[in-house]
Amino acid sequence: MTRLLRLLLVVLAIAVAGIGLRLFLTSRPVEVEVARPESDVAVAVFGLGTQEARISTRLGFETQAALVEVRVDHGDRVKAGDLLARLDDGEARARLDKSQAGVVAAEAALSRSEALAARARVVAQQKRRVDDRRRSLVERQTVSIEAAEQAELDARVAEADAAVAERDVEAARVALTAARAQAALDGVLHERHRLRAPFDGVVIARHRELGAVMNPGEALFTLVDPVSVWIQAFVDEARVGALAVGHPAEVRLRSRPDRTFVGRVDRVGLENDRVGEERRVFVACDDCPAEFHLGEQAEVIVTTGRLARALLVPETALRMVGPAEAVGWVVAGGRLKEARLRLGARLLDGRIEVIGGLPDGTRIVVTKDTGSFRDGRAVRLAGPEANP
Repeated sequence: MTRLLRLLLVVLAIAVAGIGLRLFLTSRPVEVEVARPESDVAVAVFGLGTQEARISTRLGFETQAALVEVRVDHGDRVKAGDLLARLDDGEARARLDKSQAGVVAAEAALSRSEALAARARVVAQQKRRVDDRRRSLVERQTVSIEAAEQAELDARVAEADAAVAERDVEAARVALTAARAQAALDGVLHERHRLRAPFDGVVIARHRELGAVMNPGEALFTLVDPVSVWIQAFVDEARVGALAVGHPAEVRLRSRPDRTFVGRVDRVGLENDRVGEERRVFVACDDCPAEFHLGEQAEVIVTTGRLARALLVPETALRMVGPAEAVGWVVAGGRLKEARLRLGARLLDGRIEVIGGLPDGTRIVVTKDTGSFRDGRAVRLAGPEANP
């Protein structure tokens, strides 16, 4: 019984000592740091993405045939209109030759029709003059009425023949137009066997080789306009409220981590990623290397504004209670108390701007370790704000 009593007394003494130590540690002033206003603070957002090209085209033929010539390959630079490749065009060439021969034949037929029409007009004019003379001679009773009537009939027949010849000329002109249209169509179909560059660019991929039978629309090359290369990055949608086209940006490429390139926001996507809750941002890099690699990872930091004067608190020192509200510790009269604060801009270094809710005469605590804090506990300010 005595041993049990002694054991209980020891346990009680240890408990009392622990409680006393805890009361001592929690009652003595705790050293804290408080926020100080800062001037000209940059507000920026971070995005992770890849190097892409705004103008990137998979080029192929509009017709089906065997590939007989390829003039460019991966890495080659081309100019708009350059011939890149050619298909077997034997059948198309024959059709084009036939239609061009048809144009020549139609031109000859038109020339013949115009000549016949000119001849018919001359004959009609001559017959009309004969008719006029016969009429005058009938009045003087020099020729018979039957001769005059025959002359008039001949004139009318000649004029009708001239009109028919004029219609033949019109028909020949229509036939020539149709022949030329057919030749133009066959020329277009023949040209489809040739693949030309639609713009100045760089060939970044060649998908087929000589002898392959190309199908309509099947890609032979992938062509990229190097001027259109930019960074496609994804930014947390909760931080892009002020992001806009034209904002300055810094770009870091994975292959050149020691360099920072200058850029600007060229486009802000109108549709967010519904799963990642991110917004797509396109940054044009002004001084990035001319040599590019599509798909290379890149980091961008976009400056969305500057704060003339701001009170900043580490996010870890706050207890968030809403998208723009948090509970933080403040110093009032040398003691701790909690206050509900309104928040503004978020910085990349993990600090948040406090824009309201701070009671008069209080200072915001920026100390991250708040485990020993309790309402009313005495404090001692650290650093430049230390008490004398």
